[in-house]
Amino acid sequence: MDATQSTPVTSNISVRRGDPLVVMKDVDKHYGELHVLRDINAVVNRGEVVVVIGPSGSGKSTLCRVINRLETIDSGLITIDGQPLPAEGRALAHLRADVGMVFQAFNLFAHKTVLENVTLGPIKVRGLSKVAAEKKALLLLERVGVADQAKKMPAQLSGGQQQRVAIARALAMEPKLILLDEPTSALDPEMINEVLEVMVDLANDGMTMIVVTHEMGFARKAANRVIFMAEGEIVEEATPEQFFTNPQSTRAKDFLSKILAH
Repeated sequence: MDATQSTPVTSNISVRRGDPLVVMKDVDKHYGELHVLRDINAVVNRGEVVVVIGPSGSGKSTLCRVINRLETIDSGLITIDGQPLPAEGRALAHLRADVGMVFQAFNLFAHKTVLENVTLGPIKVRGLSKVAAEKKALLLLERVGVADQAKKMPAQLSGGQQQRVAIARALAMEPKLILLDEPTSALDPEMINEVLEVMVDLANDGMTMIVVTHEMGFARKAANRVIFMAEGEIVEEATPEQFFTNPQSTRAKDFLSKILAH
Protein backbone atom coordinates (compact mmCIF):
# COMPACT_ATOMS: atom_id res chain seq x y z
CA MET A 1 0.00 0.00 0.00
CA ASP A 2 1.47 3.35 -0.93
CA ALA A 3 1.41 6.55 1.08
CA THR A 4 -1.53 7.88 -0.91
CA GLN A 5 -3.74 4.99 0.12
CA SER A 6 -2.66 4.81 3.74
CA THR A 7 -3.02 8.52 4.48
CA PRO A 8 -6.16 9.32 6.47
CA VAL A 9 -8.40 12.02 5.07
CA THR A 10 -10.20 14.21 7.58
CA SER A 11 -12.42 15.97 5.08
CA ASN A 12 -12.65 16.39 1.33
CA ILE A 13 -9.11 17.74 1.43
CA SER A 14 -6.14 15.46 1.98
CA VAL A 15 -4.16 16.15 5.15
CA ARG A 16 -0.85 15.37 3.44
CA ARG A 17 0.17 18.97 2.98
CA GLY A 18 3.47 19.97 1.54
CA ASP A 19 4.44 17.24 -0.91
CA PRO A 20 4.51 18.07 -4.65
CA LEU A 21 1.11 17.82 -6.33
CA VAL A 22 1.77 19.56 -9.67
CA VAL A 23 5.21 19.38 -11.25
CA MET A 24 6.03 21.12 -14.54
CA LYS A 25 9.40 20.39 -16.18
CA ASP A 26 10.77 22.22 -19.21
CA VAL A 27 7.26 22.93 -20.55
CA ASP A 28 7.03 24.69 -23.91
CA LYS A 29 3.95 25.71 -25.85
CA HIS A 30 3.46 27.55 -29.14
CA TYR A 31 0.41 28.92 -30.90
CA GLY A 32 1.82 28.96 -34.42
CA GLU A 33 4.73 31.41 -34.32
CA LEU A 34 3.79 32.69 -30.86
CA HIS A 35 5.85 31.12 -28.08
CA VAL A 36 3.35 31.30 -25.20
CA LEU A 37 5.11 29.13 -22.60
CA ARG A 38 8.91 29.10 -22.52
CA ASP A 39 10.78 26.47 -20.53
CA ILE A 40 8.37 26.48 -17.59
CA ASN A 41 9.65 24.76 -14.44
CA ALA A 42 7.38 24.96 -11.43
CA VAL A 43 6.13 22.91 -8.49
CA VAL A 44 2.87 23.41 -6.62
CA ASN A 45 2.71 21.59 -3.31
CA ARG A 46 -0.36 20.05 -1.75
CA GLY A 47 -2.31 22.57 0.31
CA GLU A 48 -0.53 25.51 -1.30
CA VAL A 49 -2.14 28.58 -2.87
CA VAL A 50 -0.07 29.84 -5.79
CA VAL A 51 -1.12 33.10 -7.41
CA VAL A 52 0.07 33.70 -10.98
CA ILE A 53 0.31 37.33 -12.03
CA GLY A 54 1.78 39.25 -14.91
CA PRO A 55 0.88 41.51 -17.83
CA SER A 56 -1.71 40.51 -20.45
CA GLY A 57 -0.36 37.99 -22.93
CA SER A 58 2.28 36.64 -20.54
CA GLY A 59 0.97 33.06 -20.70
CA LYS A 60 -0.87 32.92 -17.36
CA SER A 61 -4.17 31.48 -18.66
CA THR A 62 -2.35 29.06 -20.95
CA LEU A 63 -0.41 27.81 -17.93
CA CYS A 64 -3.73 26.97 -16.24
CA ARG A 65 -5.15 25.33 -19.32
CA VAL A 66 -2.20 23.01 -19.95
CA ILE A 67 -2.38 21.71 -16.35
CA ASN A 68 -5.96 20.60 -17.03
CA ARG A 69 -4.98 19.51 -20.55
CA LEU A 70 -7.49 21.85 -22.14
CA GLU A 71 -4.41 22.76 -24.17
CA THR A 72 -1.62 20.38 -25.17
CA ILE A 73 2.07 21.18 -24.72
CA ASP A 74 4.77 20.92 -27.40
CA SER A 75 7.47 19.56 -25.12
CA GLY A 76 8.29 18.98 -21.47
CA LEU A 77 6.42 17.08 -18.78
CA ILE A 78 3.54 17.85 -16.43
CA THR A 79 2.68 15.44 -13.62
CA ILE A 80 -0.20 15.60 -11.14
CA ASP A 81 0.19 13.53 -8.00
CA GLY A 82 3.14 11.76 -9.64
CA GLN A 83 1.23 10.79 -12.80
CA PRO A 84 1.99 12.29 -16.24
CA LEU A 85 -0.97 14.01 -17.87
CA PRO A 86 -2.90 11.46 -19.93
CA ALA A 87 -3.40 12.16 -23.62
CA GLU A 88 -7.05 11.18 -23.97
CA GLY A 89 -9.83 8.76 -23.07
CA ARG A 90 -10.93 7.59 -19.64
CA ALA A 91 -7.68 8.56 -17.92
CA LEU A 92 -8.10 12.14 -19.13
CA ALA A 93 -11.68 12.20 -17.82
CA HIS A 94 -10.37 11.07 -14.41
CA LEU A 95 -7.76 13.83 -14.48
CA ARG A 96 -10.38 16.46 -15.25
CA ALA A 97 -12.46 15.15 -12.35
CA ASP A 98 -9.48 15.54 -10.01
CA VAL A 99 -8.55 19.02 -11.25
CA GLY A 100 -11.36 21.53 -10.82
CA MET A 101 -11.46 24.55 -13.10
CA VAL A 102 -13.21 27.87 -12.53
CA PHE A 103 -13.28 30.13 -15.58
CA GLN A 104 -13.58 33.87 -16.07
CA ALA A 105 -16.94 33.42 -17.83
CA PHE A 106 -18.50 31.03 -15.25
CA ASN A 107 -19.32 28.39 -17.94
CA LEU A 108 -22.44 27.14 -16.15
CA PHE A 109 -24.95 25.09 -18.12
CA ALA A 110 -27.58 27.67 -19.00
CA HIS A 111 -30.40 25.11 -19.43
CA LYS A 112 -29.89 23.51 -16.00
CA THR A 113 -30.76 24.82 -12.55
CA VAL A 114 -28.07 25.81 -10.08
CA LEU A 115 -28.58 22.52 -8.22
CA GLU A 116 -28.38 20.49 -11.45
CA ASN A 117 -25.16 22.28 -12.41
CA VAL A 118 -23.53 21.23 -9.14
CA THR A 119 -24.85 17.64 -9.08
CA LEU A 120 -24.16 16.72 -12.71
CA GLY A 121 -20.46 15.84 -12.30
CA PRO A 122 -20.79 13.83 -9.07
CA ILE A 123 -23.65 11.77 -10.57
CA LYS A 124 -22.15 11.22 -14.04
CA VAL A 125 -18.45 10.95 -13.19
CA ARG A 126 -18.24 9.98 -9.51
CA GLY A 127 -21.28 7.69 -9.59
CA LEU A 128 -23.16 9.31 -6.70
CA SER A 129 -26.88 8.78 -6.36
CA LYS A 130 -29.09 11.77 -7.09
CA VAL A 131 -30.08 12.00 -3.41
CA ALA A 132 -26.46 11.94 -2.19
CA ALA A 133 -25.33 14.38 -4.87
CA GLU A 134 -28.12 16.84 -4.05
CA LYS A 135 -27.40 16.66 -0.32
CA LYS A 136 -23.75 17.37 -0.96
CA ALA A 137 -24.54 20.14 -3.49
CA LEU A 138 -26.82 21.96 -1.05
CA LEU A 139 -24.10 21.92 1.63
CA LEU A 140 -21.61 23.35 -0.86
CA LEU A 141 -24.05 25.99 -2.10
CA GLU A 142 -24.61 26.97 1.52
CA ARG A 143 -20.86 27.15 2.04
CA VAL A 144 -20.47 29.62 -0.83
CA GLY A 145 -23.57 31.58 0.23
CA VAL A 146 -26.06 30.76 -2.54
CA ALA A 147 -28.12 27.85 -1.15
CA ASP A 148 -31.27 29.95 -1.54
CA GLN A 149 -30.67 30.10 -5.32
CA ALA A 150 -30.60 26.31 -5.84
CA LYS A 151 -33.78 26.09 -7.94
CA LYS A 152 -32.99 29.08 -10.15
CA MET A 153 -31.45 29.08 -13.61
CA PRO A 154 -28.00 30.68 -14.01
CA ALA A 155 -29.42 33.63 -15.98
CA GLN A 156 -31.47 34.61 -12.91
CA LEU A 157 -28.32 35.08 -10.83
CA SER A 158 -25.86 37.96 -10.58
CA GLY A 159 -22.35 37.43 -11.91
CA GLY A 160 -20.98 37.06 -8.39
CA GLN A 161 -23.59 34.43 -7.57
CA GLN A 162 -22.87 32.54 -10.79
CA GLN A 163 -19.15 32.45 -10.03
CA ARG A 164 -19.82 31.15 -6.52
CA VAL A 165 -21.98 28.40 -8.06
CA ALA A 166 -19.08 27.60 -10.41
CA ILE A 167 -16.78 27.24 -7.39
CA ALA A 168 -19.32 24.97 -5.65
CA ARG A 169 -19.52 22.89 -8.85
CA ALA A 170 -15.74 22.47 -8.86
CA LEU A 171 -15.72 21.53 -5.16
CA ALA A 172 -18.49 18.96 -5.65
CA MET A 173 -16.02 16.72 -7.49
CA GLU A 174 -13.72 16.68 -4.43
CA PRO A 175 -10.75 17.70 -6.60
CA LYS A 176 -7.12 17.46 -5.57
CA LEU A 177 -6.55 20.88 -7.07
CA ILE A 178 -8.60 23.84 -8.28
CA LEU A 179 -7.45 26.10 -11.10
CA LEU A 180 -9.06 29.55 -11.10
CA ASP A 181 -8.44 31.52 -14.28
CA GLU A 182 -9.19 35.20 -13.62
CA PRO A 183 -12.34 34.27 -11.68
CA THR A 184 -13.26 37.88 -10.85
CA SER A 185 -12.33 39.75 -14.03
CA ALA A 186 -15.82 39.50 -15.58
CA LEU A 187 -17.51 40.77 -12.41
CA ASP A 188 -18.75 44.20 -11.40
CA PRO A 189 -16.57 45.73 -8.67
CA GLU A 190 -19.14 45.21 -5.91
CA MET A 191 -19.34 41.48 -6.70
CA ILE A 192 -15.60 40.83 -6.68
CA ASN A 193 -15.26 40.70 -2.89
CA GLU A 194 -18.01 38.13 -2.43
CA VAL A 195 -16.10 35.73 -4.71
CA LEU A 196 -12.70 36.57 -3.20
CA GLU A 197 -14.09 35.83 0.29
CA VAL A 198 -15.04 32.32 -0.82
CA MET A 199 -11.57 31.84 -2.30
CA VAL A 200 -9.89 33.02 0.92
CA ASP A 201 -12.02 30.54 2.90
CA LEU A 202 -10.91 27.72 0.58
CA ALA A 203 -7.28 28.76 1.01
CA ASN A 204 -7.69 28.72 4.78
CA ASP A 205 -9.19 25.23 4.55
CA GLY A 206 -6.07 23.95 2.78
CA MET A 207 -7.42 23.53 -0.74
CA THR A 208 -4.61 23.45 -3.30
CA MET A 209 -5.23 26.31 -5.70
CA ILE A 210 -3.52 27.90 -8.67
CA VAL A 211 -5.10 31.31 -9.19
CA VAL A 212 -4.54 33.61 -12.16
CA THR A 213 -5.71 37.00 -11.00
CA HIS A 214 -5.25 40.76 -11.11
CA GLU A 215 -6.48 41.04 -7.51
CA MET A 216 -3.31 41.92 -5.65
CA GLY A 217 -5.16 42.13 -2.33
CA PHE A 218 -6.07 38.45 -2.66
CA ALA A 219 -2.48 37.58 -3.55
CA ARG A 220 -1.21 39.37 -0.45
CA LYS A 221 -3.84 37.83 1.82
CA ALA A 222 -4.18 34.24 0.65
CA ALA A 223 -1.18 33.21 -1.46
CA ASN A 224 1.66 31.11 -0.12
CA ARG A 225 3.63 31.99 -3.22
CA VAL A 226 3.45 34.41 -6.13
CA ILE A 227 4.64 33.43 -9.61
CA PHE A 228 5.27 36.41 -11.87
CA MET A 229 5.17 35.72 -15.61
CA ALA A 230 6.14 37.85 -18.60
CA GLU A 231 6.42 36.88 -22.27
CA GLY A 232 5.75 33.21 -21.56
CA GLU A 233 8.43 32.87 -18.90
CA ILE A 234 8.42 32.57 -15.12
CA VAL A 235 10.47 35.64 -14.27
CA GLU A 236 10.20 35.55 -10.51
CA GLU A 237 8.82 33.42 -7.67
CA ALA A 238 8.54 34.63 -4.09
CA THR A 239 6.32 34.88 -1.04
CA PRO A 240 3.74 37.69 -1.35
CA GLU A 241 5.64 39.72 1.25
CA GLN A 242 8.91 39.43 -0.67
CA PHE A 243 7.35 40.00 -4.06
CA PHE A 244 5.31 43.08 -3.22
CA THR A 245 7.89 44.78 -1.00
CA ASN A 246 11.11 43.79 -2.73
CA PRO A 247 10.69 42.47 -6.30
CA GLN A 248 14.00 41.32 -7.76
CA SER A 249 13.52 41.69 -11.52
CA THR A 250 13.18 44.87 -13.55
CA ARG A 251 10.05 43.49 -15.23
CA ALA A 252 8.35 42.77 -11.90
CA LYS A 253 9.27 46.23 -10.56
CA ASP A 254 7.87 47.84 -13.71
CA PHE A 255 4.65 45.78 -13.54
CA LEU A 256 4.06 46.57 -9.86
CA SER A 257 4.79 50.27 -10.31
CA LYS A 258 2.01 50.42 -12.92
CA ILE A 259 -0.65 48.44 -11.09
CA LEU A 260 0.01 49.64 -7.55
CA ALA A 261 0.02 53.28 -8.64
CA HIS A 262 -3.73 53.14 -9.36
